[in-house]
Amino acid sequence: MTALSNEDSPVYIRLRGTIAAGILRGDYGAGDQLPSVRAFAAEHGANPLTVAKAYQSFQDDGYVEVRRGVGMFVLPGAAEKLRRAECDSFVRNQWPRIRDYIDLLGLDAQDLLERERV
Repeated sequence: MTALSNEDSPVYIRLRGTIAAGILRGDYGAGDQLPSVRAFAAEHGANPLTVAKAYQSFQDDGYVEVRRGVGMFVLPGAAEKLRRAECDSFVRNQWPRIRDYIDLLGLDAQDLLERERV
């Protein structure tokens, strides 16, 4: 499963990345219920409080809503809104380091793109 974070990120950020990837892939569509905090924690070997923190960040950002006594549900438009936010974050935070590394190694960007297609 692809997550939108890296290994050295705090656990809740890694969990958030896993959930975000699920929303972007369509595993959790608009109106779908996310797994319960306990179920998600058990599946990923995480502390439920850490999962709750990751889930809370999605609520704070307006991607999900809580239905008391029922669970968390993905809001309409969440995938598009999340994709825009992730693209912006990638361009601001990850791309400059990747570009610098490409330059440092003397790699040709076009060659890299062609290698990917093989």
